[in-house]
Amino acid sequence: MGLLDGKVAIITGAGHGIGRGHALELARHGAKVVVNDLGGSVRGEGQGRAADETVALIEKRGGTAVADYSDVGDHEQCGALIKRAIDAFGRLDILVNNAGIVRDAAIWNMPPEDFDAVIRVHVRGTWSTCHHAARYWRAAAKSGETVHGRIINTTSGAGLGGNFGQTSYAAAKAAIVAITQTLAMELYRSGVTVNAVGPSGLTRITASIPGMGDSFEPDAVADDEWHAMDPSNSSPLVAWLASDEADHVTGQVIRSIEDRIIWMQGWKERKVIAAGQKRWDATKLSEVINQDLFETRAPGMRF
Repeated sequence: MGLLDGKVAIITGAGHGIGRGHALELARHGAKVVVNDLGGSVRGEGQGRAADETVALIEKRGGTAVADYSDVGDHEQCGALIKRAIDAFGRLDILVNNAGIVRDAAIWNMPPEDFDAVIRVHVRGTWSTCHHAARYWRAAAKSGETVHGRIINTTSGAGLGGNFGQTSYAAAKAAIVAITQTLAMELYRSGVTVNAVGPSGLTRITASIPGMGDSFEPDAVADDEWHAMDPSNSSPLVAWLASDEADHVTGQVIRSIEDRIIWMQGWKERKVIAAGQKRWDATKLSEVINQDLFETRAPGMRF
């Protein structure tokens, strides 16, 4: 019996790279998969039929999948995407938000249109699919159905620590963490868990960074082989989070880097200093912060 037998999954951005790896993995464990991909370039330009290639791979391996070409940046098309899964397979259990684009540039060279395009796909796309899926699962829960819904969003190291030239991408990936943690609170009573994964791999996006080399697809790596930059290295984690075995996990950020799984703690209070029942004096903060809070007077210190 497969880990995901009887489950129906939507995976956005599944025509290539990490999304394709997720689609193949979830199908391997028994899920019926809606492979969503607009088929555009890494910058989000144009359209294509990359989703068909992933569907063909799944079917060749004995799985069940259908293609969908919805633009996740369009709210109404996201609603149609959710309906596509229900119409094709009768239900929806798993939503994996993976679709993304990049338009990297230092902030002084980045046009606002490029910033908006990246935010539209990553943030609006994640929010809109979650909105429509949440309405579906909440209605099911209110009608008395036992729901085991799963939302798995995608963040990255850029969103957790920043990357030069990626104010748009980093902002989007940080926002997705906030969406994830908030939705985990909102949907818990409806039987839905919401988590974020931070994958790695030599994808089309990664390959856009100078010196990274050419991207490759996860199906280029044999099942019995391992490659440190295989785009599907995080897919087993996604499959597990999508299963009933992960009912107790929600609101978490878990990275998958090469062969490592890393549970992130997120922002926390590192150290606290108090003024002692009075307002701080800005003219005295330099000494207090450098000596008592940062515990150093080193000039030019950075964190």
